[in-house]
Amino acid sequence: MPIAQIHILEGRSDEQKETLIREVSEAISRSLDAPLTSVRVIITEMPKGHFGIGGESAKAIGR
Repeated sequence: MPIAQIHILEGRSDEQKETLIREVSEAISRSLDAPLTSVRVIITEMPKGHFGIGGESAKAIGR
């Protein structure tokens, strides 16, 4: 059972996350020749103040 764990910044729509889950699942299924029903995708959304880029939070730099 392949599992993909994806960390993203908060702010994406439910539709965008559904698209991400579908397309990542299809890519894993295709590349590993695994049944689509066996693929799991976990999305972890991080607050912008909890992610740093170049020594500053994503929130501080307006991401």
